[in-house]
Amino acid sequence: MQLSCEKGNAMKKIFFSLIFINSILFANINAIVSILPQETFLKAIGGDKVNITVMVKPGNSPHTYEPKPSQMKAISNADIYFAIGVEFEKAWLNRFKNQNRKIKIADISKNIEKIDIEEHSHGDEKHNDHDDHDEKDPHIWTNPNNVKIIAQNIYNELIKIDTANKQYYKTNLDKFLLHIDATDKKIKSILSQKKRKLMVFHPSWGYFAKEYNLTQIAIEVEGKSPKPRELKHLIEEAREEKVNVIFTSPEFSDAIAKQIANELKIPVVKVSSLAKNWSQNLIDLAKIISQD
Repeated sequence: MQLSCEKGNAMKKIFFSLIFINSILFANINAIVSILPQETFLKAIGGDKVNITVMVKPGNSPHTYEPKPSQMKAISNADIYFAIGVEFEKAWLNRFKNQNRKIKIADISKNIEKIDIEEHSHGDEKHNDHDDHDEKDPHIWTNPNNVKIIAQNIYNELIKIDTANKQYYKTNLDKFLLHIDATDKKIKSILSQKKRKLMVFHPSWGYFAKEYNLTQIAIEVEGKSPKPRELKHLIEEAREEKVNVIFTSPEFSDAIAKQIANELKIPVVKVSSLAKNWSQNLIDLAKIISQD
């Protein structure tokens, strides 16, 4: 009887050990991303094997964002943070690392050639955002070719953590790369080779503009609204360049954009570079730009 009981206990130990080992082997990766487009990219490659927490929720700006207590809790349980180079990361990544010593910080913007934050010429004055800090434009995900590099970087990090599912991630990566190519092809078919002017409030479309033969005219100067003389020049420039729409983002006030638009009798359209539906968002932007 005692032997039977001991055998039963031994079997229970083996059973629970197998459950424990199985839970470790097949546990999902807990990942943190800064912005919604990253969630889209990571979900496309990581599929159902990655749990994703997004820092910057819709309507907030990644330039000034501060994480909520619930998000800091997620940091404590995270395996990896996929950084992309947005401004709030500079103030917070070290704090995240101090809170969770085991978390890996992966820069998925590496190998991307970054461009300068666009210089603006308003009247006789020229301004360059963050000129004293020699900063680059962080909005790299607005160019499909950059997203292909981002996707490859994500894949490289996932297979380091979860080698057993390498083929799963590779299949997803290949599928997503085809989707990116299709997005790029669609945008090119919408936009002609003729140069167009793209008037925006916040200069978040520099990479998109460069890729598709556009010129971005930004209303915002060094994070500030234009002065009266600068505003007058912007209106004159928009009229001369036959700008047919002004793009604003939900993350910023559109009061100045509306003032310019009223003067020119053109619409103001809200389009966020932080939209989760990354592909369709770029295609919709191209469609609006292409309208005469």
